[in-house]
Amino acid sequence: MMRALDLAEAVEAGDLTPATVLELALEAIGEREKDIRAFASLDTDRARLAARTIPGTDGLFGLPVGFKDIIDTADYPTEHGSPIYKGHKPISDAPIVRMTEAAQGLRFGKTATTEFAFLNPAPTFNPHNPAHTPGGSSAGSAAGVAAGFFPLAFGTQTGGSVIRPASFCGVAAMKPSFRLIPIQGVKPFAPLLDTVGLFGARVVDVAFGLAAITGRDLRVDGGDFGKPVFGITRQPFAGEGSLEANAALEQAIKALEKAGITCREVTLAPVFGEAHAHHRAINNHEGAVSLTWEYDVHCERLSPILRDCIEHGRSVSLAEYDAARAVSNKARKATHPLFEEVDVLLTFSAPGLAPLRDSTGDATYNKLITLLGLPAVNVPGWRDSATNLPMGVQVVGAFGDDQRTLAAAHLLEQALAAHA
Repeated sequence: MMRALDLAEAVEAGDLTPATVLELALEAIGEREKDIRAFASLDTDRARLAARTIPGTDGLFGLPVGFKDIIDTADYPTEHGSPIYKGHKPISDAPIVRMTEAAQGLRFGKTATTEFAFLNPAPTFNPHNPAHTPGGSSAGSAAGVAAGFFPLAFGTQTGGSVIRPASFCGVAAMKPSFRLIPIQGVKPFAPLLDTVGLFGARVVDVAFGLAAITGRDLRVDGGDFGKPVFGITRQPFAGEGSLEANAALEQAIKALEKAGITCREVTLAPVFGEAHAHHRAINNHEGAVSLTWEYDVHCERLSPILRDCIEHGRSVSLAEYDAARAVSNKARKATHPLFEEVDVLLTFSAPGLAPLRDSTGDATYNKLITLLGLPAVNVPGWRDSATNLPMGVQVVGAFGDDQRTLAAAHLLEQALAAHA
């Protein structure tokens, strides 16, 4: 994998240039892209020209950044993983694209997504085992980072579309606090839930990238953030995790304890289980509204799984939708006393290993966190020897406390490296 922070430091020191970093990425793409299919579109000539003109003096230091193909780009097609938008070119870039370039990041192609960021699988393969899914909906972004195609890539999460593919592909990723990253110019599905996130090789790489792009104080390399208290929850209302998921979580707990970090079990209030159950009504109702034109005009070009979602969403009454929002608001308020007892939560990133490619996996352990708008980080570290598939764990913080969440995740990453 390409480590963003290390590459940026090498460019700053004069050991590399943006152009040479790009060539490293293109070499990896030449070797593996035909087998992984992480890209929806890529113009290597355009990328080489841009790399020669980036100063590489600050911010991202000219590092290539992938963009999920529901994020508007004026110079690349934005097809949303759907034949309805084949060849579609927006007239403008999404703000996050412009912010990345203002931070001296290299716009580097569009990464494969599931259809409208829902559940119909993307054409992408898991880099660790091609029989299995890379997850979704941010399939190409997660797989591309894992394969060394780019050091950073943007995805989005409405259910579990950042954390889950990061777990399946063995990379770090963050779904920040709701709206920390602007969502304008991103194809909406459920606006109450949709959140832009970032993938990288390690937690420090994700923190570095987010800090450079957003201008916020989010870096965690070289800082002393103390020893946070980790609250352990298995989210029992979301179902039971597999043997592999429990093994990954237990490994993380043991590594933290060996590093002298306090871990304690926490019991989530009943309102959190209620909110978890209401995610579907909000997701499907808002998805049906967002895709009204696509359903009314191009229904036959939608996948059966998406049509079913929209039809269910249309059957959700306004009273049911408003009740779901009310429960969600109550649950968000209930997070305040929760994070007075612990600094962060540690839980499953996914119910188990990546399933076969006819599925994108189950977002059951991500839905509540997305609904609450809390920052969450996937920390990789466990691997199944039989399948070679990785498995991550999820660190969750209080709303707006993104740097502390990243710092705790980085601490866990270090503990796993030292003690796992």
